[in-house]
This record gives sequence, C-alpha cells and structure tokens, in this order.
Amino acid sequence: MAILLSGRGTNMLALAQRCAQGDLEAKICFVASDKKDAYGIKMAKSMGLKTLLLPYEEGKGQAEKVLDEKVQSDSVDWIVLAGFMKILSPAFVGKYEKRIVNIHPSLLPSFPGTQAIKDAFEYGVKVTGVTVHLVDEKMDHGPILSQREVRICDDDTLESLEEKIHAIEHDLYWQTLKNLFAGRFKMKGRRMTIEGPY
Repeated sequence: MAILLSGRGTNMLALAQRCAQGDLEAKICFVASDKKDAYGIKMAKSMGLKTLLLPYEEGKGQAEKVLDEKVQSDSVDWIVLAGFMKILSPAFVGKYEKRIVNIHPSLLPSFPGTQAIKDAFEYGVKVTGVTVHLVDEKMDHGPILSQREVRICDDDTLESLEEKIHAIEHDLYWQTLKNLFAGRFKMKGRRMTIEGPY
C-alpha cells in the first residue's frame, strides 16, 4: 500500500506499527504528501520508509502524474488516504476504482469536509464517530466499509473530542484494512457487507 498524508501522520504511524507487529499483513511501499514540511513525512523518513513529495505547485495534473508513476513502479495494490487534504481528480479515482481508501472523522454522510470534528461539535450532536470508506469521484461519498460511534459528553471540549476521535481512527483503520486486503468485503449496490468474523 501507499499512504498519502498532509499533516502529522498519526494514522500513518498507527498503520506502520500494526504492520511491524504483524497485525496488518501489508507492506508500506511509500508515504507521499503534498506538503514537504508535513510532520508525517519526517516520521516516515525516521522509520526508514520511502517518501514522495507530490508537486501540487505545478498543478494537480502533474502531481497525480508523479503519484501514478510511483504507484505503477512500486506495484502498489492499495492507496490509503490518512489525512490527505487534496481531492483526487475523477480521472485518477477512476483509474484506481475501488482501490483508494479514506478515513473520515464523522459518521458519513453527516459532516463531510475538512472540519468534520469541529462541525459536529458546534452543531451539538450527541453522537459522532469515524468512517472508513472507498473513494469515488465525490468528496466523502464512496461506499462505506466501516463506522464506529463516538459519544460527545457534556463536559467534552473540541480538543477532548479530537482525542477520542483519533483514538478510534487508529484502531478502526487497520482492522478495516485487514479485512479489505483479505477480500472479505462484498459490494451490493452501495452497501458493503463483510464475510466471516469482523
């Protein structure tokens, strides 16, 4: 798999640790980012992982060309988005249909977009959560693989809610990817079902 990120890289780190422990049978071919100063890239380098800077300053087309070439040359099976803040083009998504996975910090379809935790907190919902889904041409829209609830307590702050969300992300993502990589998910329309124990 290739992991794409834009920021701190905590989900990348959690996945790398699961791979190292043998919980997730996968190889991280490279870690890519649209930001050269992303802390996640520094972490990936410190772990000895290959890294790639996507040249979005040259345009989305050029950045995706670089990514596409690297995915091909490294024989990547899965593209895993882990806090990647760029929207991939319909052409790129179409080329890798059902092979791009994203994690989102809300119970989709509620609160899509880049401020999902803040949006849910300010809206006043009592339950939010985490969604892992396949990527399609629309933002935060593809078929849902898994979800887990997070309750918002009366004494929660935005910061404490973020901590709870991230803890769930780090646990849910690798478990979902393990089942996905093993071919346990089956699609019926938009509905994804899983065969065997989860």
